[in-house]
Amino acid sequence: MVPMRAEFLILWQGTDAICRHSDSVYASCCVFIMFKKIENPVACEMRSVIRFLNAKDMKPAEINLQLCDVYGEHAMRSSMVRRWVRLFNEGRENVHDDPRSGRPSVVNEDLVRAVEEKIRENRRFTITSLSLHFPKISRSLLHESVSEFRKLCARWVPKMLTEEHRLKLQVSALDFLTRYSEEGDNFLSRVVTGDETWVSYATPESKQQSMEWRHTSSPTKTKFKQTTSTRKNMCTVFWDRKGVLFVDFLPQGSTINAGVYCDTLKKLRCAI
Repeated sequence: MVPMRAEFLILWQGTDAICRHSDSVYASCCVFIMFKKIENPVACEMRSVIRFLNAKDMKPAEINLQLCDVYGEHAMRSSMVRRWVRLFNEGRENVHDDPRSGRPSVVNEDLVRAVEEKIRENRRFTITSLSLHFPKISRSLLHESVSEFRKLCARWVPKMLTEEHRLKLQVSALDFLTRYSEEGDNFLSRVVTGDETWVSYATPESKQQSMEWRHTSSPTKTKFKQTTSTRKNMCTVFWDRKGVLFVDFLPQGSTINAGVYCDTLKKLRCAI
């Protein structure tokens, strides 16, 4: 016969194992339910979720992530989430739309989602071209629908390098690093860089260059507007770590070829 205390211990251990198993099953179900998507949610439903999570001191960005996990592509936009969080913080309790007088606004989540799809199809759209796809929507409402987007120009780069050019630059850079590690600063003293640019015959003084310190009661100095000379000349400049070594101007009417480069390099050698 098992003593009463031992029998109670066996019963308590069995109950504890069952509870631990139930907790693990419950946690697994919670994980499964948390990532289950909800299709076609109602606006007031998501607003109620925002109000609940905002009451738990969650940030708008975290609330937006929670909505995206559950509602997927039907989730409310981040700007709308921030707007409702601000309204709830100001004391609003109603999650439904306020009654409106007059014609209701047609800017809703469906319109914004449709406009975003058209934007992804053509990033260079204009409001005029966009209005062709939405003939019943005015241009002002389309402007309001794309308020979260901004039109940016492509960033210019000096040159479009190919893979071969990049490989050559990498080899040259590694060669320079190897020689610098072996020779030190003496190697940098022997590096000469050259470049060409177009310079005007006459470059007038700019308005900023003519600025002078004057007393507040002094009369304003006048300056006639001048234009930059249309005639230009090719200038070749060579320099090292200490400064400019040689400046050469291409004769008027000449073109750059192998012979001109050889003459320029000879002059550079004499200047060095």
